[in-house]
Amino acid sequence: MGVYDYTVTNRDGSTTSLADFKGKVLLIVNTATGCGFTPQYEELERLYAEYRDKGFEILDFPCNQFLDQAPGSDDEIHQFCTMKFGTEFPQFKKIDVNGRDADPLFTYLKSQQGFKGLGDSEVAQKMPAYIAQVDPDWESNDDIKWNFTKFLVDRKGNVIARFEPTVGMDPVEKAVADQL
Repeated sequence: MGVYDYTVTNRDGSTTSLADFKGKVLLIVNTATGCGFTPQYEELERLYAEYRDKGFEILDFPCNQFLDQAPGSDDEIHQFCTMKFGTEFPQFKKIDVNGRDADPLFTYLKSQQGFKGLGDSEVAQKMPAYIAQVDPDWESNDDIKWNFTKFLVDRKGNVIARFEPTVGMDPVEKAVADQL
């Protein structure tokens, strides 16, 4: 199976095949509206505005698994993102990214790009205390560690990078630009 073999659920309950995105560079992100990383929406929208005409798409999957930081309905989350950050990229139905109810797409993404660490930024140094509340064994598995984990998919459907939320947007933008 590859990324194009997955179908995802839209906010309205209809489905979209990721095959519809063949030939595009994708950044697939799990998000939350009440997270310390929520301001990343602004940078994500800036990237989307700058690169979408070159074949770039951001696929946004709200997730409430990390200390209930995305508690609203799909419509409430969408309204928040469009009103506060002006987001225009596709936003899908809220999902789980870990555990037995994890969305199959995210199970696949994790299998392709496992966890390699949080980095050494100041915020990365603070994250283990939060992550351990959700997953005491977090250092030894490939689960998503927090909201705003990003997976980069090239034009051929290969999952080529994983960016933890503690990574700044500069490396993400460089990796996106390199694929375009």
